[in-house]
Amino acid sequence: MADRTNGGPSGAAGRAPAADRPDKVRNVVLVGHSGAGKTTLVEALLASTGTIQRTGRVEDGTTVSDFDEVEVRQQRSVNLALAPVVHNGIKINLLDTPGYADFVGDLRAGLRAADAALFVVSATEGVDGLSRMLWDECAAVGMPRAVVITKIDHHRAEFDDVLASCQDAFGGGVAALYLPYGGGLAGLLSQRFFDYAGGSRTEKAPGAELAELIEQYRGELIEGIIQESEDESLMDRYLSGEEIDRKVLIEDLEKAVARGGFHPVLATGAGIGTREVLDLITQGFPSPLEHPLPEITTIDGRPVDGIACDPEGTLVAEIVKTTSDPYVGRVSLVRVFSGTLRPDQTVHVSGHGLTDRGHEDHDLDARIGALSSPLGKNQRTAATCVAGDIVAVAKLSRAETGDTLSDRDAPLLMRPWSMPDPLLPVAIQVKSKADEDKLSQALARLVAEDPTLRLENNAETHQLVLWCMGEAHADVLLDRLAKRHGVEVEQVPLRVPLRETFGGRCQAMGRNVKQTGGHGQYAICHLEVEPLPSGGGFEFVDKIVGGVVPRQFIPSVEKGVRAQMERGVVAGFPMVDIRVTLYDGKAHSVDSSDMAFQIAGQLALKEASNKVPTLLLEPVDEVAVLVSDEYVGPVMSDLSSRRGRVLGNEPVGRGRTLVKAEVPELEITRYSIDLRSMSHGTGTFTRLFLRYEPLPAHLAGKVADSAST
Repeated sequence: MADRTNGGPSGAAGRAPAADRPDKVRNVVLVGHSGAGKTTLVEALLASTGTIQRTGRVEDGTTVSDFDEVEVRQQRSVNLALAPVVHNGIKINLLDTPGYADFVGDLRAGLRAADAALFVVSATEGVDGLSRMLWDECAAVGMPRAVVITKIDHHRAEFDDVLASCQDAFGGGVAALYLPYGGGLAGLLSQRFFDYAGGSRTEKAPGAELAELIEQYRGELIEGIIQESEDESLMDRYLSGEEIDRKVLIEDLEKAVARGGFHPVLATGAGIGTREVLDLITQGFPSPLEHPLPEITTIDGRPVDGIACDPEGTLVAEIVKTTSDPYVGRVSLVRVFSGTLRPDQTVHVSGHGLTDRGHEDHDLDARIGALSSPLGKNQRTAATCVAGDIVAVAKLSRAETGDTLSDRDAPLLMRPWSMPDPLLPVAIQVKSKADEDKLSQALARLVAEDPTLRLENNAETHQLVLWCMGEAHADVLLDRLAKRHGVEVEQVPLRVPLRETFGGRCQAMGRNVKQTGGHGQYAICHLEVEPLPSGGGFEFVDKIVGGVVPRQFIPSVEKGVRAQMERGVVAGFPMVDIRVTLYDGKAHSVDSSDMAFQIAGQLALKEASNKVPTLLLEPVDEVAVLVSDEYVGPVMSDLSSRRGRVLGNEPVGRGRTLVKAEVPELEITRYSIDLRSMSHGTGTFTRLFLRYEPLPAHLAGKVADSAST
C-alpha cells in the first residue's frame, strides 16, 4: 500500500474538508489504552496533511483532541473527538477515543460511528485488557481492523516483541506490513526502504542487510494475504516457488483488510509512518458504502428494509456524542447513515431506550442549526453532510446521545448500540442550599451528554446517587459540575437500603386511649406477629369475632401496621416478611375512629419489637465476574473475603472465565474499582438483586447504634 503516490497535503485550518459522495469518506476509530499514543498519532496525521501547521497544536494552542476543560486540567482524554483530514482526495474522519475503561461509552460510540478501527499499541507497553475485549467485539461484527505500533523511536522499543504480543492477543491474521529500520520503514511488499531521517519521506533500495531482514518477514505476510485470497490457486503457486505479482498481492491485501479477515501491522514514531497509515486507511479500509447499516425500524418497532447509504435516500442519522458548550450551547456529533443533512432542516428526533438511566425517550420534531466540522475547539462551517459522513450539529437542545434523526414525515429509529451498566455508586449532596436549584439543571445536561451515567434519587435512603463507570468517570463528572456548571457538591457515604423483620413470634397490644375533654381517642388492638420466609412479603389476618373491633375499623388497624412497617421499628428501615394477625381489641361507641385504630396498630407493632429480636436484613446480589484465567484464583478469594458465596466458574473461551457468586451489596459498592485493580483492567462484572438475608450480628449492632444517634 505504500507503493501509490501521494497527492500532497490537503485541507487547512479554517476550511472544513468536504465529501460529496460516500465513497470519498473513510470513518476510522482509534482504540488503545491511555498513553498508547492515539492523540499524538491523530495530530501527526493532521500535520502531515497540512490540516494543522505543527503537530499537537491548533490555533489557540490546545491539542486537537484534548481541548475540553476537564482534559486540559486532568491531562487525559475523556471524550470522543473528531478530527477530519483529506488524503488523496478522500476525507478521513479520525475518531479519537479515551483510553480509560471508565469512558467506554465514548469508545463504543466511536465504534458505532466508524467503519474500521485502528488499534494503537505502544511499543513500550504492549496490549492492554480493554483492547483485547474490544478486538473481540469488532471481530464479532466483522469490523475491519489494523494495528499501529507507536513510539518505535523510543530507546526501549522492541518491535519484534510487541508484534508477537499483538499476534498473541489478537489471534490470526495479524502480520507486519512495514518493518521499522533506522530512521524509516521497510515495505515488505514493495521491498523498498522509505527513509524519514531527513525530515521528509524518500524512497530508496534497501541495502543487503535490510534486504535479508525484509525477506524474513515477507514470507509470513504473503502467506497471510494468500490465505485470505479468493483465488484458491495462489497458495499452491506460492508454495511451488512461483513469485506472486506484487499488484495481485496488494489487491488481495486490500480486499482482505476491508472484509475484516486480515489485519496489517504498521509502525509510527517521531515523524515516521504517517504516510503509510493514511495510505492504508484510504486504500485498505472500506467506505461507508461497504459497511452494513444498523437495524432500522419505525417508531412502533416495525422493521424497515431498503435503506442504504445513499445521499438521495431517506434521512437516517444518529447522535453519537453530545457536548455542552458554555457559549455555543449543546453541540451534537452526528453520523449520517442515509440521506443528506442540511442547515436549518427540520428533522424528527427519536430515541433511545435508556429511561432506566434517567434519559427520557424522545419523539419530537426539531430544527437543526448550523453544520460544522470540528478541529479542536474550532468549528469550521460545513454546507451539507452526505450519507456516510460525520458532522457537528448545533441547537438540537432536546436531543441526546443515541437519538435518531430522520425525516419529519417518516420518523425512524435505529437500534441503539450496547452500553455497559454503570456499577460504581457515588452519593453526593450540594455544599450550599443555594446550589440546589442549579444542581438539577446541571445533572440533566450531564445525563444528556453521557449515556453511561445513571442518576438515582433513592426514595428509601433520601440520597442522590450518580452511578458511574469508575473513579475516573466520577472525578470528571464532579469536575464538570463544579467548573462548567458552577455547582459545588461533596461526596457522602453511600447508604445501602436495608430491611427489618421479626426474629420470632409474639403477641403485643396497641393501646390508644386519650381523654382530653370533648371528643377523645379510644382504640385497643391485640396483634400476633410472626416472621415469614424470605420474600414472603406481608400478610394481614383478621380473626376478630363478636365485633370487639367494629368491622369498619379493621382496615384501619392494617393501615396503621403498614405505615409503621414503612418507617421500621428499630433502625428506620422498612419491615418485610411478616404476618400480622388481629385477634382481639376494644372500641368505644363515641371516641373510636379510623385514626385512633391506625395509631393503635402502629403502637402494637412497636410493642412487638420489645418482645422479640428484630433482625436487620441486607440485600444480596448475584454477581457474575468475567476475568482472564490468570486472575480467577485472586477473584474467587476476594469474593469469599467479602462474605460472598462462590457458586462456581466456567470457561468462556480465549483465556477467560466466568465466576459466579452471591455477595452482599454492602461489600461491593466499590467492587468495580477493586476488580479493575485486581485484574489489571481485564475484569468486568454484572450484578442482579437476588434476595434479602440477615445481617451478621456485629454489623447489625453498628447499624442500630448509628441509627439511634
